[in-house]
Amino acid sequence: MVNRHTASKIRKIHRYLGLFIGIQFLFWTISGLYFSWTNLDEIHGDHFKNEAYQSKSFANLISPSELKTTENIHTIELRDINNAPYYWINKNQLYNAENGDLKNNITEEEALYIAKNRMKSSLEVSSIEQIDTVGKHHEYRGRLLPAYVISYNNDEALKVYVSVKDGKFQTVRHRNWRWFDFLWMTHTMDYEGRDNFNTTVLRAFSLLGLITVLSGFLLWYTTSPSIRKIIKKTIKINT
Repeated sequence: MVNRHTASKIRKIHRYLGLFIGIQFLFWTISGLYFSWTNLDEIHGDHFKNEAYQSKSFANLISPSELKTTENIHTIELRDINNAPYYWINKNQLYNAENGDLKNNITEEEALYIAKNRMKSSLEVSSIEQIDTVGKHHEYRGRLLPAYVISYNNDEALKVYVSVKDGKFQTVRHRNWRWFDFLWMTHTMDYEGRDNFNTTVLRAFSLLGLITVLSGFLLWYTTSPSIRKIIKKTIKINT
């Protein structure tokens, strides 16, 4: 049977491990509860979008082979920018699909047109601005820059992002998404990009969590009166 000194050491290890990782366990539990009780479509902002939106069709477009590009075409997408068709070529050049003219950037007016098509008509725009750089924790991280940020008069601080270079409707951000993003960061413990499950910090805390649970079982075993009685009976029988 484990003596009292050893049991005291196990109890102390268990107590301090629990104190050290308890906050992270709390974050894991809170974030897990939040994820299980939220609708991902709402987190993505689908309830703000125009559900009836359909990509506009165009006729009399020129052939992509007629474009005066500096390289061979390996990707092409059609964009509707202010009721005019544009080819997005090789993910770096925008051409008018009717006359072949190169377009360097879209204007604020064109960005508002794109956002208006994709968002509900009842939403009122409050401001629009261009951003050229973002930090690691910005809500628009990892997407094409520069971009227009279109803000709406909305209780959830609703924002829409449209990339300047290709006129693509990029994403919707609002208060619930920001809560989700923060809690997802605490859940994965990836404080850079959010989605890396192989960080050293996460591995360390997972291992410490396992040790804490095992030390709890060991503590129960070494201090349980029932276990002591069973051991004493076993010793008597064997002697």
